[in-house]
Amino acid sequence: MKSVAIVGGGVSGLVAAWHLATTAPSWKITVFEADERVGGKLRQEEIAGHRVDVGAESALWRRPEVVDLLAELGVEAVHPQRFPALLWSRGSLEALPAGTLMGIPSDPESARGLLSDDEVARAADERPVEISVPRSEAGDSADDLADISVGDAVEQALGAAVVDRMVEPLLGGVYAGNARELSARACVPPLFKALRDGRRLTEAARAAASAVSSNDTRQVFGAPTDGMGSLPEALRAGLADRGVDVVTGARVTELRRSLGHRGTWHLEVERDGLPEPHEADGVIVTTAAPAAARLLAAIAPEASDALGGIEYATMAIVTYAFPASVHASLPEGTGFLVPPVDGRTIKASTFSSVKWPWLAEAAPDVAYVRVSMGRHRDEAVLDHADDELLALGLDDLGEATGLDLPAPLDAHVQRWTNGLPQYALGHVERVRRIRDDLTRLPALDVAGAALDGVGIPACVATARAAADRVLDDLGAQDELT
Repeated sequence: MKSVAIVGGGVSGLVAAWHLATTAPSWKITVFEADERVGGKLRQEEIAGHRVDVGAESALWRRPEVVDLLAELGVEAVHPQRFPALLWSRGSLEALPAGTLMGIPSDPESARGLLSDDEVARAADERPVEISVPRSEAGDSADDLADISVGDAVEQALGAAVVDRMVEPLLGGVYAGNARELSARACVPPLFKALRDGRRLTEAARAAASAVSSNDTRQVFGAPTDGMGSLPEALRAGLADRGVDVVTGARVTELRRSLGHRGTWHLEVERDGLPEPHEADGVIVTTAAPAAARLLAAIAPEASDALGGIEYATMAIVTYAFPASVHASLPEGTGFLVPPVDGRTIKASTFSSVKWPWLAEAAPDVAYVRVSMGRHRDEAVLDHADDELLALGLDDLGEATGLDLPAPLDAHVQRWTNGLPQYALGHVERVRRIRDDLTRLPALDVAGAALDGVGIPACVATARAAADRVLDDLGAQDELT
């Protein structure tokens, strides 16, 4: 019987274990999670008597990974209400125009209102982007080290206002980062491809919009029926049915090749302050990059160095439970994003009871609204105590909506310290270095949000890919035949 240890019980670790358990059912799979609960950034808390997501709340549904995973688990899906995205810009709520690519307009004229007349004119005067990006059919030339930040590319082409008013709030909503520091190649591949091909950015936005026709009825986002935070427990229950051990309160402190056991790995696991030795034929590390870097330092120094260079943003999500009467008074839409250039405390808000019909049905007496605060290199607001964050968020929320909001029935502050990895310039090459270094080590791989995308579908994809590599290295074909 083969054995595999999964380090980290976030969604990536749980999916890696699920993939192994359903592909090689007789293998011994163990998940070690340092926290007392599984799920990582997928989390629910009880607020005003109902369980509500206080982390990631949806997944991109036009990627197949989460759709397929829920089908395997036998979990039904729900979808949010569909409204145009709103931006709280220059003191008013404005709809983001249709046909944008991460905030890049396909027609600058459509952004009038968000942009001034002069800013629209500058965007319409699209200019070449000064970046030397090689055109390689294979896409694998040594010159592929070239990169440019999203913000720099858009500013060169369309002007600073398009970055500050349109791109920053959307990109910040995904990465909690700065558009002028985030890699175009890693974060917005269609943008980078347009630069590589010498195409105009407005043309790239138009092409992206036309790929989704106006009569396309496919869902854009989705979640499990009881919210995204219910997915970890559904996975844990499925793993338990297949004999997988999910051990919480278990921090892996050391990983090395086993002495005297050729081809196996030794893990030191700390539980209740005491060390426990474990052996495994394969290991998948799914922790955040700094923890993964520490575990790999002695056995994969180049991968460790690359992982250790990934920075993280810290943020907080504040959830308010208002009386149900607030529901009908909110502006039409499911929430709004905030351009950082305006200097507001919050960077986004979600009208959760409006966005998610399942939540409104489950809690008809409550109107849930949440706001987020903090982004990379702009985290001073998070030095405030929880009660101060609650008050600051409430002030911005009232000003944005124009409502004299009543005192919340209940509220919750969820701090995500080092919650979102930042895909800085050169991130794609950084990930290549990590994987190249690990290829020489059998049955050892990494997965998670630090690699190929911070969204849940991307995490699921990296988890399955890492599990497949371990299956191949350990001869899963023997198990299956």
